[in-house]
Amino acid sequence: MPTATRTEKLDLRLTPSAKRTLQAAAAAAQRSVSEFVLESALSRAEETLPDRRRFGLDAEQWAAFQAALDAPPRVGTRLKKLLREPSVFERQRK
Repeated sequence: MPTATRTEKLDLRLTPSAKRTLQAAAAAAQRSVSEFVLESALSRAEETLPDRRRFGLDAEQWAAFQAALDAPPRVGTRLKKLLREPSVFERQRK
């Protein structure tokens, strides 16, 4: 997959303590501070945005969406089997 050229810059002001923390974390992850901060920020952004993205539905789509939310969950046979069996943690205690 081709990578986009980085042409934009983001400046940060931070305390010396915060900078040392980021440097230590970047070193532990074997990344440059820039790579570490960018990867961390993008990961957090991806966690934050899905719940806040807008999408539009017409009246028919909205009704179908509401019906799907209101419908009882479908319980499949694999899920029932999984819930009957002891978990990995429960099996280790024996």
